[in-house]
Amino acid sequence: MDDGTPVRLRLDLGYDGAGFAGWARQPAQRTVQGVIEEALGRALRLDPPPSLTVAGRTDAGVHARGQVAHVDLAADLYARLGDALPRRLAGLLPSDVRIWRVAPAPDGFDARFSALSRRYAYRVCDNPMGVDPLRRHDVLWHQRPLDIARMDEAAALLRGEHDFAAFCRRREGATTIRELLRLAWERDASGYAVATVEADAFCHSMVRALVGALLMVGDGRRDTGWPAQVLAARVRDSAVNVAPAHGLTLEEVRYPDAAGLALRARQTRRVRTLAADA
Repeated sequence: MDDGTPVRLRLDLGYDGAGFAGWARQPAQRTVQGVIEEALGRALRLDPPPSLTVAGRTDAGVHARGQVAHVDLAADLYARLGDALPRRLAGLLPSDVRIWRVAPAPDGFDARFSALSRRYAYRVCDNPMGVDPLRRHDVLWHQRPLDIARMDEAAALLRGEHDFAAFCRRREGATTIRELLRLAWERDASGYAVATVEADAFCHSMVRALVGALLMVGDGRRDTGWPAQVLAARVRDSAVNVAPAHGLTLEEVRYPDAAGLALRARQTRRVRTLAADA
C-alpha cells in the first residue's frame, strides 16, 4: 500500500457539553470538533489539522457518551502512531472530552450517513427540593411533579415516520421527515424521569422540543393528545417550550454490520418524502 493511500479511522468519544458551543467548529468559539481536530493536528504534526465527520452534531450544552466520528488520514500518518494514538490524544485533550477508541473503519463506513439510528436520553428531576448538586450539569430540575404514565401515553402517538417540522428549526432545503423509532419515559434508580429518544436521524432542536411538549403533558398543563396535534400541524407552535440543553445526552449511535455500511449510506443520502405527499 502506498504511504499516501488514505485510511478512514473511526473515533468513539464522549464529552461534557457544558463548556462547549456545540459540536461544530465556529469562529472564536470553543467547540468539540475544534478541540479534537486541534489535538489530532498536534498528535500527527499536521497544520492545518484533519477534518472530522460526526454522526450527529450536538447543540451547545448537550452531552455525549456514545458519539462517533471519522477522519481520513494518509496511511503513513496513522502508521506513525497506530495503537499509541488514543493515548497521545488522552494527553492532549482537555478533561471534558475523551476519545475511547481509534481504529480503522470497515470499507463503506461513514460516521454520519452509515448510521442506522441515534439514541438520546433526557433526564429530569421533579423533586420539589431540587436536583442532586453533583448531577446539576446533566439533569434538568422541573419544579412541577410529573406523571410518567401520561407522558408515555402522549409519546406513543408521536412514534413512527412523520414530518417533524413542528418540532424542528427549519433549514433551507433540508427535510424534516424523520422516523422516530422509540420515545418512552421511565423512572430510573435515582427517581429521575428519563426519556429515551431514538430515531434514524434528528433535525435541529427536535429532541428538546419533543421533551418540552411532553413535560407540559406530564405536569398537567396540556392533555395527552396535544403533542400529536402539534405534530399534525407541521408548523412551529410557540406554546412548545424547548427543554434546556444540559439535560440531554447522546448515548449511542447504531450501525449495520460491515456488509451493510455502504448501502445504508446511499439510502440515507436520498431525499425523503412521506407516502401521503408523494
